[in-house]
Amino acid sequence: MHSPDQTINPPRRTKATLINTITPIIFCALATLLFPSAAMAQDAVPQNAAAEAPAGFFAILFSGGITGFIIVMILIALSIYSAYLIVEQILTVQRKDLLPPGLGETVQQALGTGDLRGARQACEENPSLLSFVLMHGIAELEFGWNAVEKTLEDSLAEQAARMFRKIEYLSVIGNIAPMIGLLGTVIGMILAFQNVASTQGTASAPQLAEGIYQALITTVGGLIVAIPSIGAFAIFRNRIDQFIAEAAHIAQHVFTPLRRRAKKG
Repeated sequence: MHSPDQTINPPRRTKATLINTITPIIFCALATLLFPSAAMAQDAVPQNAAAEAPAGFFAILFSGGITGFIIVMILIALSIYSAYLIVEQILTVQRKDLLPPGLGETVQQALGTGDLRGARQACEENPSLLSFVLMHGIAELEFGWNAVEKTLEDSLAEQAARMFRKIEYLSVIGNIAPMIGLLGTVIGMILAFQNVASTQGTASAPQLAEGIYQALITTVGGLIVAIPSIGAFAIFRNRIDQFIAEAAHIAQHVFTPLRRRAKKG
């Protein structure tokens, strides 16, 4: 039996298994695409100034030397974690899991007949955001409507904070990925102009252009990681706000008879 102070989460054994299955697939897909290309890029490193510039997106991506390689690998790691968070939220932030259909009506009917045990049992059989809030409200019934209203607000705020903490990492990734990419670009530009200085200005325009576009590729990589992360964060934030508001509305409706009695008294 769950106590009112214990966070009630929906059963996720099947979903957790699916997430654990999908994550290696995402990693393997990225590794299949990127690492062979990295090897090709390393094989294609010019032995002299007359050698051909790296061709292809991934060859350019991994042609920035050890510093560029480290930055690109950090961006790949962030992209994998971002993909994992997105898949997890898609599978877990669902209406049927957070707001089980019929739970509010069942609890309201049980409370209307004075069956507190039945109301608690209904919540325990449907662990979710809504059941967590209702369980806290039921636990405060003996103290009157004001206590119930206060605990409903507190439990909703607690669950909202818990759900937002999970998607906050998407916002963090969306903010730091462009900065990491920009760091790689700045380092690459420094190296490109250092090359010009070391050759006493005899470096040709194509050689300078090659260093610049290799430096800019990390900024592109950072934006590729950041844009989906920020977009997903906005979508999931709005979905969570919506579900929290609906849970508050249902909880208020469940305890409406108690509120009316408090007003009459």
